[in-house]
Amino acid sequence: MYSILIDTADKLLAIGLSKDGVIVDSTAYEAWQRQSEFLISELDNLIKRNNITREDISSVIASKGPGSYTGVRIALTVAKVMAFSLNIPLYLTSSLEILKDFDAISICVVNARSKRSYVGVYSNEGAILEDTIMDNKDLLAYIDEHKEYKVCGDVSYLGLEGYSANVLDSLNRLMVERNRCEDVLASKPVYLKDNY
Repeated sequence: MYSILIDTADKLLAIGLSKDGVIVDSTAYEAWQRQSEFLISELDNLIKRNNITREDISSVIASKGPGSYTGVRIALTVAKVMAFSLNIPLYLTSSLEILKDFDAISICVVNARSKRSYVGVYSNEGAILEDTIMDNKDLLAYIDEHKEYKVCGDVSYLGLEGYSANVLDSLNRLMVERNRCEDVLASKPVYLKDNY
């Protein structure tokens, strides 16, 4: 059976197809603020290219945020519709956790604009620091205080180099019971709010 993998929370449009835990096909490219234009057609192409039917799809996993407001909604909406209409399990995971290095404690970062970042710190057991928003100045101080952690994500806006994960591989690995949604229709995106 096949699983559909979807991430549109940041700059990438990333979709994949895995069979028995192995990614068999994928498409990923930068589509900043245009993911909604391409996601459905790319999913259709992926399914046709692999000659699968709706009955062959056994689960779907997507990132649920934080990230681009529209990008987060796009992946989650498509994943929810697929899971509900096909009556298959839905798995949702943090768009920060999919950036982690599975071999290190990872400070996972996405640009939140306005001199702020979305930040989560992850190990293989889960979150060490739950997803939050930090001023970039505070984030740089946190990184400096935790030199033993690996910085992950596109952190060039901070003047740093970060580990670049394959988000589809990460989604595939994070299709675990703790990320399974009990109620597909009640699943909500994660939009971190602050006082800005």
